[in-house]
Amino acid sequence: MIEKAPSGEVNVIGEPDIAAALGRIPSGLFIVTCGDTAMLASWVQQCSFDPPQITLAVKDGRDMSGLLQPGAALAVSILAEGQNAIVAHFAQGKPLADLPANESSIERVSGMAPSLGAAHAVLHARVSATIPAGDHRLIVAEIIGGKSQSDAKPWVHVRKSGLKY
Repeated sequence: MIEKAPSGEVNVIGEPDIAAALGRIPSGLFIVTCGDTAMLASWVQQCSFDPPQITLAVKDGRDMSGLLQPGAALAVSILAEGQNAIVAHFAQGKPLADLPANESSIERVSGMAPSLGAAHAVLHARVSATIPAGDHRLIVAEIIGGKSQSDAKPWVHVRKSGLKY
């Protein structure tokens, strides 16, 4: 619950309101790949201009968390609105290798992580740091390449609760 003190200050005192407010932070939908492992992600954000860098949050215990160590190559395939079949595939935890060919080709470039050919845009990066962050690990990665592949709108969403996916 959010409560206003007589002085006009706002005090956050209840979990339901915190959850609702956190859930209103918009995020995109992305497929993050490292080697032949892929996962659906929503917490990806640019964090630096020079050098260009991003952060992404990966829940502790996920296979991807152990792979994203300093020096590791990763790709972020940015999804466009309406790419429901790709989202459904990775939301079910299915592997990259099982992605139906009619949904997306997998692009492989030497020295870089694989990316989705049907993605709205792709960023290639190298992990520069990992930082514990509660029940997640914050990954900082420097961008080493990228391309925009369509004029579609990126998939942006908000959640009902900022305390669960």
